[in-house]
Amino acid sequence: MKKALFASVAAVFLFPAGAMADDHTVKIGVLVALEGVFAAGGADGVRNVELAIQQAGGKAGGKEIEIVVAPSDTTPDTAVRQARKLIEQDGVDIIIGPLSGSEGIAMRDYAKTVPDKTIINGISGALETTWVDPAENFFRFNLDGSQWGAGLGTYVVKEKGWNKVATVAADYSFGYTNFLGFAVDFCRAGGEIVERFWVPLGSSDFGGVIAAMPDDIDAIYLGVGGTDAINFLNQYEQAGAETNLIGGTIMADQTVLTSKGRAKDALVGTPTSGALAEDNPDPAWTEYVAAYQEAFPEDERFPTPSLFGVGYYVATLAAIDALNEIDGDLSDGQAKFREALADDPLDTPLGPVSLNENRQATGTVFINEVQDDGAGGLKNVMVSKVEDVNQTLGMTADEFRAMGLPSRDTPDCAALGGKG
Repeated sequence: MKKALFASVAAVFLFPAGAMADDHTVKIGVLVALEGVFAAGGADGVRNVELAIQQAGGKAGGKEIEIVVAPSDTTPDTAVRQARKLIEQDGVDIIIGPLSGSEGIAMRDYAKTVPDKTIINGISGALETTWVDPAENFFRFNLDGSQWGAGLGTYVVKEKGWNKVATVAADYSFGYTNFLGFAVDFCRAGGEIVERFWVPLGSSDFGGVIAAMPDDIDAIYLGVGGTDAINFLNQYEQAGAETNLIGGTIMADQTVLTSKGRAKDALVGTPTSGALAEDNPDPAWTEYVAAYQEAFPEDERFPTPSLFGVGYYVATLAAIDALNEIDGDLSDGQAKFREALADDPLDTPLGPVSLNENRQATGTVFINEVQDDGAGGLKNVMVSKVEDVNQTLGMTADEFRAMGLPSRDTPDCAALGGKG
């Protein structure tokens, strides 16, 4: 699968690595995790960049598009090192990426060192990337992790009757951010967080955490993804645990739903929230899914685009749309390009996306539940959605800032009307 992927990417190269793009070419670097926990999602990110370029006829702003893929492993140091290579050796004009939360924070800081280049986030979701001292040349067209949690807490309290939860989440920037969004919503709805567990990214042994779960809870919030989610769910099933699960945004993505083993058995009935709904009837979504399915062989893609793939697709759409608007003019430190990126709402398969003053997206959050698809697999079914979710979750900027940045202890549930 990886060989086929890179063969496909190589087919759109117009120049050897290191060559500078000429006036008839725009060169885009794709910074994406192809190693580690999110490797499968990263591969889908590359597929979706290819799809967006293919749909544009290989051109933007009257120029041929060339891409260079730079693989990372979700670590900030690798992301920055690969970004430097893209800029300094490969001569790219624009970077699309990265994928993971801590990478995004590092790339925000790196962006400030290359003010005449533009970075469009791939799908990384840490709040701090655009909330704390944002870079003027870094744009994020996906919601951040806290926004993706909006509505889920209210849903599980009001619709499921789950008022007391323990939480297990990844001990890094995105894990904190995604948890914060759920916790703010859950605590506002009157929920109680009994205990919080934090696990390192790339964990393989969850036995101790599973054994330490409190008895008197209605559900476990699981804020991990990729192979971490698969490992937890397999061990959870083996332990014979039967507590209800609530999924963080990346817990029941296609990368997990299509996994092998007993992980699937634990997922049926699990509510999650995030950027997309696989059964969204909006024609913009259904046409995109059909194009994705047609573009790649069934054994080389997911049944529908993953969260990671959608993020990179939307980021590429944003780049192409802005380049078309300015006829490919990247002069004057790409000033016109950045103005076009920030200008009007972008039409996407997820609905319109607009950017705030931090160049951060406002958009729709979908609430889904995992169900049996009747054919031996699983599917996500949309049960609700929340529109116009902004970066401060409906609070004023001062109120949001007063909570503190996402961390193991933030937010304080009691201060929001809940317990724990």
